[in-house]
Amino acid sequence: MSNQSHKDSWKKNYSTAPAQLEKMSKIKGLISAFNANIDAVIKISGKKIGEIIASESLDPVALLKEGETSINSKEDSIRGIIKCFAGGIAEEWLIEDEKVYGWLNDTIGYDQLQMGGQGGIVANAMAVCGVDPVYVHCASLPEEQGKLFLDLPNLVSVDGAGNVKKAYEISRKDLPLIHWIIEFDKGDTLDLGGKTITCPKSNRFIATYDPLNFKLDIDKPFAELFNKGKDPFEYIILSGYQMLKENLEGGEKGLDRIDESIEIVEKWRKAAAMDHILHFEVASTQDKVIRKNLLDKLAVRSDSLGFNERELIDMLEVIGEEELASICDKKTTSSNLFKGMLKVYEYTKCPRLQLHMFGLYVTLQKKGFSVTPEQNRNGMQLAAVIAAAKAGTGAINSKDVLMWAAGREVSDTGLGELKSLSEEVAELFGSNDMLNTGIFENDDLEIIAVPTILIDNPVTLVGMGDTISSISLVGAR
Repeated sequence: MSNQSHKDSWKKNYSTAPAQLEKMSKIKGLISAFNANIDAVIKISGKKIGEIIASESLDPVALLKEGETSINSKEDSIRGIIKCFAGGIAEEWLIEDEKVYGWLNDTIGYDQLQMGGQGGIVANAMAVCGVDPVYVHCASLPEEQGKLFLDLPNLVSVDGAGNVKKAYEISRKDLPLIHWIIEFDKGDTLDLGGKTITCPKSNRFIATYDPLNFKLDIDKPFAELFNKGKDPFEYIILSGYQMLKENLEGGEKGLDRIDESIEIVEKWRKAAAMDHILHFEVASTQDKVIRKNLLDKLAVRSDSLGFNERELIDMLEVIGEEELASICDKKTTSSNLFKGMLKVYEYTKCPRLQLHMFGLYVTLQKKGFSVTPEQNRNGMQLAAVIAAAKAGTGAINSKDVLMWAAGREVSDTGLGELKSLSEEVAELFGSNDMLNTGIFENDDLEIIAVPTILIDNPVTLVGMGDTISSISLVGAR
């Protein structure tokens, strides 16, 4: 079949997206925890980076060296930006020194403030898609944070008196938590140390100063809200662990914070009045002890995991698959990443894993999982349409925007990656028609893959992975 024939098949598959969106309004409750913050977003050019380097008299050679993926100086900030710019990759580094926070504010600033943190982004996405109610946890919820939630009655949190009310209207006396999202464009160039660096793919570098979410601070009234089973929910989506370190300021231990969060969630699950799915959204976790602990304690308790290419490679590094991690890092193809997914599946025994990579989403799940392969494909296609709308318009703040990309063709990049995956699946498990259907099943596994709609020169990429993972799962009805 020709490439266009495959695109026509996928256009037909994608036609379910509007109906899938309507089904989301029938969902009876979702908890999004634990991290929400304020993102300070700015688009930065290679020219601007060069001007900062020159004005601050920074050493170009030092800026190109590999080092700690944390920020203790202004040089570290620029080094992280350059690394992501040069590789077309996304990474998040934590700011350790408050002086650097001030320097970034004065030197780089921001173009706009928007919702940040996986928990906050997922909550807004779920609410605008019609899930009712969406309960969102916030370690900090001052007015500045509250106004970044959508002004919707189905999106709620807990106020300073412990009452559940519309998140948009809450104004607790808390410290605002601000992160920098520094975005750059494909094809932009940076002249550094006598050579020209060209950005291969639009992406972003995140610099984070967040003392509450650093230690996974959990609001006690919210934690106690679901212990009596009175507030129904069908999904728990967990995120926000990536900023933890083994040793925290004040002598606290990051592993203890993980244990406490699991204890809270287990109480919710035990008291729950209905069946539900626990999804853990994996993020770029720099501390390897924390990363390994999350797999050993949280992933094994979860019904579903979501991650991107980098996060999959990170997981492989801590489960004894360093060689495969290196292969995936050097050649980040769907076939190599699928091999990695199989290793994580085997290690964690989590019944559903979803990868969102550039151009392709892949779900690997245990045979007979509560969401069928067809439902999964429908949810993933809905996520692809809404993600494209977010990339193309800059925001999905109202329902009329969600189907903006409906009817567009899937990308050649996505079809190429699907072909590679189909060949890998054929070699491992047998012949398949994944290029047209995206589905393969045997007696043990179900594999679902969807080529995505890609938007040239996206307005934003912030929170894209969180949006994709949550809608893929919750939209699979």
